[in-house]
Amino acid sequence: MLGTLVLIELLVISIWLDAEVLRGRGILAGLVHDWGAWTLRLSVALALGTLIFAESRVRSRFTRISSASDAYPIRIQWLAAHFVLMALFLWLSSTMFREGGAGLSNALMVGWGAVGVAGFVLAALALIPPAIWIELARVTGDAWVYGLAAALVASILGTQAQKLWMPLSHWTLDLVAAMLRPFYAGLVVEPATMTIGIGSFSEEIAPTCSGYEGMGLILAFSSAWLWFFRRQWRFPQALILLPAGVALMWVVNAARIAALMAIGHAGWPRIAEGGFHSQAGWMAFNAVAIGICVVARKIPALSQQEHIAAETDNPTAPYLMPFLAILGAAMVARAASGGFEWLYALRAAAAVTLWIFRKRYRTLDFRFGAMGVMGGAVVFALWIALEPRGAHAAAPQALLDASASARLAWIAARIAGAVLFVPIAEELAFRGFLMRRLISTEFEKVDWRRFAWGPFLISSAAFGLLHGDRWLAGVLAGMVFAAVQIRRGRIGEAIAAHAVANILVAVWVLAGGNWQLW
Repeated sequence: MLGTLVLIELLVISIWLDAEVLRGRGILAGLVHDWGAWTLRLSVALALGTLIFAESRVRSRFTRISSASDAYPIRIQWLAAHFVLMALFLWLSSTMFREGGAGLSNALMVGWGAVGVAGFVLAALALIPPAIWIELARVTGDAWVYGLAAALVASILGTQAQKLWMPLSHWTLDLVAAMLRPFYAGLVVEPATMTIGIGSFSEEIAPTCSGYEGMGLILAFSSAWLWFFRRQWRFPQALILLPAGVALMWVVNAARIAALMAIGHAGWPRIAEGGFHSQAGWMAFNAVAIGICVVARKIPALSQQEHIAAETDNPTAPYLMPFLAILGAAMVARAASGGFEWLYALRAAAAVTLWIFRKRYRTLDFRFGAMGVMGGAVVFALWIALEPRGAHAAAPQALLDASASARLAWIAARIAGAVLFVPIAEELAFRGFLMRRLISTEFEKVDWRRFAWGPFLISSAAFGLLHGDRWLAGVLAGMVFAAVQIRRGRIGEAIAAHAVANILVAVWVLAGGNWQLW
């Protein structure tokens, strides 16, 4: 819980604050400009490195702590104080990082840093008692030395790796050209401008398109996969998955660009540069990541088959597969769109997974009453209240230009998805699985009425982040859905609340023309 909280806050702060505005505004401000990002990266890497090197020493101790976790309730007052300090930290940051500001006093910089550190300490002590911190520090011993060495190496390599952006872009251009040349005689390649074209359609292979980011993601994913399931692999043979995954990701990225060129040349440039360009990268990453998970475990030279239990029953799948089906369908629908998502109905793929696992849902209580309906009305009211004043968007022009039957079909699919498939899939994932999984690894045995602050807040925050710019409304909605489920002890209440809220939003959109909500 502490790691999740700190990670979310670090991401929000690092995306929002631009250290460049601190240049030349004081001695300490200059130090933050020069070393702030490095210090942050090094701190995170040090924490992770120490945990990795100390894992064998503290495994039994962590087990005892986990088994006795109920004896250490979250200190709500300290957690509240943490959020107060983080609000103060953000307010100070908005003053310090304002562009065009004057010089900053060293006292202000010290106060800003002290508030940030104090906020982190309060969060750490609110979630984990001081006695356990002391015990873990004693047990880990000198592991922090190895963690620091690993952190320095990782940070230096990360900085030096940025020099590969440009040469990798040229290699990607060459690979894309090699893929397209057998099919297009009029292929034009300009290494000086990093452009490639077929007929009237051309694209620039920018450094961000070189595959560097995808390669980094797959390297991180593969490393984590090998670490968390290390008892299932044969080492050092399994380490071949790291370079193999990176190389495969680079090739798949080049194939993505080649496909983009083919789509644009075929007469669909808006689709190529719009939906396909934005979604195909994530689709490629998912394909490679899933391929590593599935294929590598089938290779006897890499995996220890005796440690892989027969997967005749997966308790997680019925709760997550409908949600993952919707995410996958959404990627495909957006990739095939040129501005307006005509294929929204693909989200009905969730119905297939619901049907596959229908026997597993017989043990769930899908009944609901007035509380679920009232909860949905409350969420709708919050959703509308948190919309910016004066926000209004007309219906998409592509929808207005379509035939009446096409418009009705799309609107019907949009309502069906929002009212039927999305509420069931998301409630199974966030309230049925995640909230209970944060309470116990054997989540299916957790009582539906069981309440714990950490799982309640984290699952609601994760649900809120799913809603992008409306994250605050999403967090509050997640809290309401969780509350009605816990109060009645059945998932049907959360699903009903979710469906009612979406029904009311649909009525609001269609009756009032507030299409920004869709």
